[in-house]
Amino acid sequence: MTTSTPAATGSAHPYSPAYAVAGFGFVSGALSVDENGRAVAGVEPALDAAVARLTERLGTIDMTLDDVVKTTYFVTDVSLRDAANRHYESIFAAPRPARSFVEVAALPYGATVEIEAIAHRA
Repeated sequence: MTTSTPAATGSAHPYSPAYAVAGFGFVSGALSVDENGRAVAGVEPALDAAVARLTERLGTIDMTLDDVVKTTYFVTDVSLRDAANRHYESIFAAPRPARSFVEVAALPYGATVEIEAIAHRA
C-alpha cells in the first residue's frame, strides 16, 4: 500500500490528496486554483488549473494522467460542459476515461471546477 499523506503534500486537510492501493490510485478533488491556492478565472484557464492540480496529486503516488480510468468533474456552471468536453479530448487519448459531470452550488476557495479521479496501473 502506498499513500500520499497531507504532510507529504503540504495539505492542511485531514485527508490524503491521493491514495494508492493494489494498483489503483484515488485522487481527492483537485480544484481550479493556482499553486498558491487562489481561484483561477476564465473557463480554459480554470480547466487547465484543475488538471495541473490533478497531475500534481497523481505524481505523489507515482501515477500520471495516462493511468486515469475515471474522473468526476464538479462545476459551478453546467454550461462549462462543451468547453470541458473539448478540453478532455485534448488531454486524454482515445479511449478516454469514463467521466461524470455534476453541477454544484459552490466549490471551496471560489473555484469553478473540481476534478477527482480514479487511476489504475497494472
